[in-house]
Amino acid sequence: MVFKPFRLALIQLGNITANKTDNLKHARDMILKAAANSKKPDLIVLPECFNSPYGHKHFPVYAETIAESESVKMLSAAAKETNTWLIGGSIPERDGEQLYNTCTVYSPQGDLVATHRKVHLFDIDIPGKITFKESETLSPGTTTNYFDTEFARIGLGICYDIRFPELSMISARQGCHVLIYPGAFNLTTGPLHWELLQRSRAVDNQVFFATCSPARDLTAGYHAWGHSMVVDPMAKVLVEAAEAEEIVFADIDPALLESARAGIPVTTQRRFDVYPDVSEGK
Repeated sequence: MVFKPFRLALIQLGNITANKTDNLKHARDMILKAAANSKKPDLIVLPECFNSPYGHKHFPVYAETIAESESVKMLSAAAKETNTWLIGGSIPERDGEQLYNTCTVYSPQGDLVATHRKVHLFDIDIPGKITFKESETLSPGTTTNYFDTEFARIGLGICYDIRFPELSMISARQGCHVLIYPGAFNLTTGPLHWELLQRSRAVDNQVFFATCSPARDLTAGYHAWGHSMVVDPMAKVLVEAAEAEEIVFADIDPALLESARAGIPVTTQRRFDVYPDVSEGK
């Protein structure tokens, strides 16, 4: 699979309200703003749950079927209008009786080319800090997913998926050069693990790793950590947002991946005679 230099834009979206129409308009405006940068990005990313408030009680209210989704229609049209690849963060998806937290991906022609349903649901209970259970309303996805562009193969995950290294390992073994996870860590786990997990997944697999968070809104029911970032294959943070709404850009250089793998050749030194290769489902 070809890997060429490209420019990545992460939209740390703010002003996410209870009004889905307003949320979609604002997201579209920010996509157009990102695409209008003096150095146009090749790929634009939105955060997890960009079209609705974040919370298990909200998912059933805002859920859409992909075929009839107004969010999908907006994203498809925005990708085509800007002639860029677009990762549409994630939206609550309805499929029959099941609800999913789903990431959708669009080509510069506006075609829906990939989806990823969040595999690992965010069910945590830290006494005195935070209790959150996505499984009260959501079902987990059952597949690993990536998509190919003219510049890279890109693996997908959503937020809590990052805590399970197997998913990143499988993506890397499938030839992904960059892993992109829309996410929304909170003010408890964000300062502890957000950067740590991204740098760990990047250096373990010698790939680029990027996350895109909503902006922090202390008036909302869920307080996102923010700090959208891009990490290189040697675990160096290339760019990082703060807490407020902003767009950050990173130039992805394949030479960094090639030098990391040449200098520390873990990709050819793994001992599958001693332990299993998780990408083969063992």
